[in-house]
Amino acid sequence: MPYTADKPPLPETPEQLRARIPGWGADLDPADRPSYPREVQGLETGAHWDLPEQQEERQPRERSIEHARLTPAFGTSVPLKGLSGVVRSYAYRRFSEGRAAHWLLLIAADRVDAVESHLTSFTTRRPDNPVTETGVLAEASHHPVRSRAGRVDPRHQVLDPVIVVGPWVLAAVVVYRSVRAMVRRART
Repeated sequence: MPYTADKPPLPETPEQLRARIPGWGADLDPADRPSYPREVQGLETGAHWDLPEQQEERQPRERSIEHARLTPAFGTSVPLKGLSGVVRSYAYRRFSEGRAAHWLLLIAADRVDAVESHLTSFTTRRPDNPVTETGVLAEASHHPVRSRAGRVDPRHQVLDPVIVVGPWVLAAVVVYRSVRAMVRRART
C-alpha cells in the first residue's frame, strides 16, 4: 500500500523485536520522544484524501524498476531529451538503483547532455564562449599568483588549464581536420 495515508502494520511485534534485538525499544517511553504528540492515534492530519490524486504525466518520465508506479506528485529538473534522454531511460529501464551500472549511465548521460547543450548553443545568436565562461581571463588579471597561493591542491593546479581548455582545443583540432579532409576530397 504505497503512498497511502494508512500506516502499514509492523512485520514483528514490539515484544518480538525486544526479545531479538538487545536495547530495542529504549525510546518507547513517550516522555523520551519529542515527536510523540504527532503519533497519537486519531490525530487529524488535515489530509482530505486517502490516496493523493495522481499528477498528470505530460512527457515521458524515467521510472525506477523497484517501484510499481510514480509517486503521486513528481517533477524533474532535467526533462528527457536527445541522446542523453535515451541513455537515462535505458539506465532506469534496465538496471536497479542499487547497481553501479545505473549510476554510471546517469553520469554518462549528464556528460552527453553537456555536450549536446554546447553543440546546441552554436545554433543560437549567442553561442558558448569558453574563454570568458571558464574564467581564464579573469584569473590572469585578478592576482593570479596570490589567488593560488593558499589552495589545498597545489599539485593539481597544473591540470586546471588542461581540464578547462583541453576539450575545446581537442574539438577545434577535430573540426579543423574534418574540414581539411572535406576540402581535399572536393578538390580531387
